[in-house]
Amino acid sequence: MAGPETAELARAAEAGGADVVEIGFPFSDPLADGPVVRRAAERALAQGMRTAECLQCLREVREAVKVPLVPMTYSSLLEAYGWERFAEDVRTAGASSLIVADLPVDVRPELRRVQLVAPTSTDERIALAADSTDGWLYLVTVAGITGARAELSPALAPLVERTRKLSKVPLYAGFGISTPEQAAAAGELADGVVVGSAALLAADDGAPSLERFVSQLRAALA
Repeated sequence: MAGPETAELARAAEAGGADVVEIGFPFSDPLADGPVVRRAAERALAQGMRTAECLQCLREVREAVKVPLVPMTYSSLLEAYGWERFAEDVRTAGASSLIVADLPVDVRPELRRVQLVAPTSTDERIALAADSTDGWLYLVTVAGITGARAELSPALAPLVERTRKLSKVPLYAGFGISTPEQAAAAGELADGVVVGSAALLAADDGAPSLERFVSQLRAALA
């Protein structure tokens, strides 16, 4: 999540072996996010992290790390800021791509972004998302909100199987992946994993804690 400590935390994630760093641009009503991400967003907003401040944070993180940076946010933020203006400013600030969690694939198709598909997505929507995604496809492993789960969703394997038949783009699985064991299991199916809530919890204990956690995930995926 964008904030005063984000550059330091991004360095820790990179040192731990992260291939990509996702940076949340906080929104007051994050429909796709569970309690951990919601609390992080509330904290960021309380610290004054509005869109301009988030873009400045992104610039600082870009200077601090070499891995790709992918902001994640919601369409209302872009609507308020201006769609074309946001797309230009976020790239200029150092973003490699963008995730807009609540923006359907067929809305604003001119906006380059990583597309999301879920177990409830039809083959038609998966194919459309794969054709228009920016680099890789985000597989939402559960039909619900973000957050740690006790076990890997059984819906991931059939979602990967369906998507592989429709596209050759890289597939990264996220939502509910919180332990090295779950990351390893997901990594056997998909090309990579996205870990959000569990990483935020580790970051609450400081950059060294986050680096250790990411290192454990990296080792599990080796």
